[in-house]
Amino acid sequence: MKQILLIIDAQQALVDGNENHGPIFNKKQLIENINLVIEKAKAANVPVVFIRDKDVAEGKGDGFQIHTDIQVPRHAPIFDKTATNSFHGTNLMNYLNTNQVKHIVMMGCETQHCIDSAVRTATINGFDVTLVADGHSTLGNEVLDAEQIIQHHNHTLHGHYNVEHFSLVRSTQDDLFTPIHDSYR
Repeated sequence: MKQILLIIDAQQALVDGNENHGPIFNKKQLIENINLVIEKAKAANVPVVFIRDKDVAEGKGDGFQIHTDIQVPRHAPIFDKTATNSFHGTNLMNYLNTNQVKHIVMMGCETQHCIDSAVRTATINGFDVTLVADGHSTLGNEVLDAEQIIQHHNHTLHGHYNVEHFSLVRSTQDDLFTPIHDSYR
């Protein structure tokens, strides 16, 4: 089965914070987990793809770049987006279809925005998704703190389905590149 690791908005200014907001929740662990799953992807010969949000650091400079502590594979494709949804206005869908991808392992920021919309969009467009439970984070908001948002989305998106395709939530410790969706169908 063709698959990719998709890392969304793991950018310097979003992860570390800036003059407008603090760092992402559990920043150090998030970076460690992203790097761990990148290593697993490389070992499984699974391509790693990055999405960057042009709203981060106004789409320029060091703050816009993928976080310097993330071990970006040399030829990893990078798609820039101008909307919350990673599929909107990018070549991501074309890339997935051209490469006959069927399964997407997702990680990144922010849980209730870009991660949620990417998981849901992927399932309605014919992809099975594995969301890495300890591989996404957020800043929180005035209603829920970051940990509550992450827990809520891990619960809500586990088994979220759109007819034939759905998402499962698994830990970085799991064999993420051996999909288990068929055992749930």
